[in-house]
Amino acid sequence: MLQKELSLIFQQQTRMMRGTMVSVTRCRISPDLSVCTAYLSVFPTEKGDEIIDNVNRNEKQIRYELGTRIRHQVRIIPELRFFIDDSLDYIERIDELLKN
Repeated sequence: MLQKELSLIFQQQTRMMRGTMVSVTRCRISPDLSVCTAYLSVFPTEKGDEIIDNVNRNEKQIRYELGTRIRHQVRIIPELRFFIDDSLDYIERIDELLKN
């Protein structure tokens, strides 16, 4: 549920930024449901650091938006932590090495 709602929030926010796509690849939540770690995939990958800095600066606003969407399903809105998911780059690099 958290991954779906976060992806909808990012889809809505990045619609204004032409040529940039942000998707939530996975979410991990702590056992006490107080911390959610979300991994973001950014296209193009060159903008990854810029996007993650912007997301971390606006974490409170994103958490508020998430809270308004899921407030009736959960008791507490988890604290959000965002990281870049570079697994696709890693897979691409391995494929490149195997081809050579």
